[in-house]
Amino acid sequence: MQALLLGVILFYLSPIKRRVLYVTLFEILAVLFATLMLAALSGGNAQQSLPIAIAVSAIAVAWNYIYNTLFEAWERRSGTTDRTLLVRSIHAMGFEGGLLAITLPLYMFWYNVGAYKAFTMVAALLLFFLLYTFIFTLLFDKVFVLPNSRQPTHT
Repeated sequence: MQALLLGVILFYLSPIKRRVLYVTLFEILAVLFATLMLAALSGGNAQQSLPIAIAVSAIAVAWNYIYNTLFEAWERRSGTTDRTLLVRSIHAMGFEGGLLAITLPLYMFWYNVGAYKAFTMVAALLLFFLLYTFIFTLLFDKVFVLPNSRQPTHT
C-alpha cells in the first residue's frame, strides 16, 4: 500500500518468470543500444549493425549459461561456498574474457576490420554494458521485487 501511495507500482513474480522477464527485457534493450553503439563505432548504419548486435546478444546468452554452469561446477568441486569479492571478480573477468575471445573474430569479419579496431569496439561495448547492467538491474529490482522481500503492511 505504501508503494502505491508513493506512486510506485511493484510487481511480484515467481523466480522463473522473473528471470525470463529480466533476460527478455535486458536483451531487447541491449540489442537496441548495441546496434546504435556499433553503428557509431564502425561509422556504418544501424541496418548494418543490427544483425551483429542480435548475433552477439544470442552468443552472450548462450555463453552466460555455459559459463555459469561451468563456474558453478568448479565451485562445487573446489568446495567454494562463499562468493567473495575475489571470486566475483574472477567470475566477471572470466565471463568477459571468454565473450571477448568468442566475439572478436566475429566483429573482425562482419566489419572487415583488424584485431585492434575490433578490440576497441568490443572494449567500448564491454564498458557500456558494465554500466548498463548495473543500472538495469538496479531499476529492475526496484520494480520487480523478489517475492521474499515484500515489505510488511502496516495497518
